[in-house]
Amino acid sequence: MKLVPLYSTRGDWAGLFHEGYIYNQIGEWIGWVPAGTNQVYAVRGEYVGWLSNDFRVLRKRAVDETIPRRAPPPSPPRVPLPATVPLPPMMSELTYDTIDVFDEEPERLYTPDAVEETRPDMD
Repeated sequence: MKLVPLYSTRGDWAGLFHEGYIYNQIGEWIGWVPAGTNQVYAVRGEYVGWLSNDFRVLRKRAVDETIPRRAPPPSPPRVPLPATVPLPPMMSELTYDTIDVFDEEPERLYTPDAVEETRPDMD
């Protein structure tokens, strides 16, 4: 499977999708998609949203029910970054109840290193 670029609604290149894993622009793992679904989870297993057909990560503005955390897969190796990415496709408009995670809540997709930085210090 090839590297698929991910874009924000504004048309900015936001990351890559490769073999079920989502990477940021510098090749670090930031999320994953379980096989056979389009649901996106963060590196610790929190639900983030879904991968749309135009390769954006979208989420409902208000999630009514709590979606359970999933056990994350093993950390993948870094991927080689492409020298260039194609221009973004035409994006469909979003309804008010749907947001683009890369545009409005990019902190939902974080690197494994960021997980270590958010743990409380031992005194």
